[in-house]
Amino acid sequence: MAYTIPRGTQDIIPGESEKWQIVEAAARDLCRRYNYKEIRTPMFEQTELFARGVGDTTDIVQKEMYTFEDRGGRSLTLRPEGTASVVRAFVSEKMHGWPDQPVKLFYNGPMFRYERPQSGRMRQFVQFGIEALGSADPALDAEVIGLAMDLYKELGLKQVKLVLNSLGDKDSREAHREALVAHFEPRIDEFCSDCQTRLHQNPLRILDCKKDRDHELMSSAPSILDYLNEESRTYFETVKAYLTAMDIEYVVDPTLVRGLDYYNNTAFEIMVEGEGFGAITTLCGGGRYNGLVEDVGGPETPGIGFGLSIERLLMALETQGIDLTAGEELDAYLVTLGEQAKEEAPKLLHQLRQQGFSLETDYLGRKMKGQMKAADRQKARLVLLLGDDELERGEINVKNMQTGAQEAVKLNELTDKLQKQNGEDD
Repeated sequence: MAYTIPRGTQDIIPGESEKWQIVEAAARDLCRRYNYKEIRTPMFEQTELFARGVGDTTDIVQKEMYTFEDRGGRSLTLRPEGTASVVRAFVSEKMHGWPDQPVKLFYNGPMFRYERPQSGRMRQFVQFGIEALGSADPALDAEVIGLAMDLYKELGLKQVKLVLNSLGDKDSREAHREALVAHFEPRIDEFCSDCQTRLHQNPLRILDCKKDRDHELMSSAPSILDYLNEESRTYFETVKAYLTAMDIEYVVDPTLVRGLDYYNNTAFEIMVEGEGFGAITTLCGGGRYNGLVEDVGGPETPGIGFGLSIERLLMALETQGIDLTAGEELDAYLVTLGEQAKEEAPKLLHQLRQQGFSLETDYLGRKMKGQMKAADRQKARLVLLLGDDELERGEINVKNMQTGAQEAVKLNELTDKLQKQNGEDD
């Protein structure tokens, strides 16, 4: 029988996988510069971790998790996002006791959500994210946001917009919560069943409802910014001042509500503007989550982070016509003519590859014309032509595919020739 790929998943094949490697390499290099270290967590965890950490009133927990029971009767869930697992590891590995605080971590790996697949949104998707745990300094908020903005900038993405809000501390959120209940309760029967359930569980989540987003009560709902106490207001103003000093432009949106329950104080999203990207414009979301470490059994520890979809980033780059692989080329393609030359090829290829060069050759017994076409398709800078006669003389012909110039080079001088050629091309 013919097997088909599960709905909401994808094969990332050569020609596409290189783009992923470039994006992920850029993210890793930024983390190196910002001094974030990689963490790798299991792809599945105890279900209770996500129910408690992500929030049992969220759509993720209520509708989208891949949950199963193992042979020992334990309820396990494929991770739907990265933060809860990182925070669990922070507690499990006692990172809160490390001498250098805050602990700055990054992750990159597959996440799983059972939702309706659409452009840029898959059931298995790759999320890159960072988490900084152990400091409540607003300068750290600005650093985290700056790292995310730098990634999009360095990859060449244009029309990127940073949207900010403050969800306040516990006291501010409680005051806002009461105001939201009073605002929505008289007409809550006009809203969807999910919003009716959220009214007393977590009314802030009503503002994030996609079904009722156009209801008139949404636009007139109390703003969290009107309920920030002095401490929360000062914190938010300080974050904004740091961003301004870093030349990072932003827009304050009082209606911005992150889809996970653990956020407080700073919340942000990074969006892409312009035509051709579709209705879902958010590329990245994050914020501060003081209190989450305690919720998963650790000591009181502030934290902040973000998560972004690699798929959505690649989609945005493609929409804007940014080709990440435009400069991807082979250093050389080895064309052989004659039995002795073909026998010598594996040794020569191995030696050159050990020197750091990228090479390919023919394995299908094609004639010279077919081998030259293959070299052209694979964007080889040079073609190395080795025949039995050249081999006997200890030479090889080197052809520049861009200029057409060709010269004979001693085999024992080939490495120097390739290094020089690469230097000239760079």
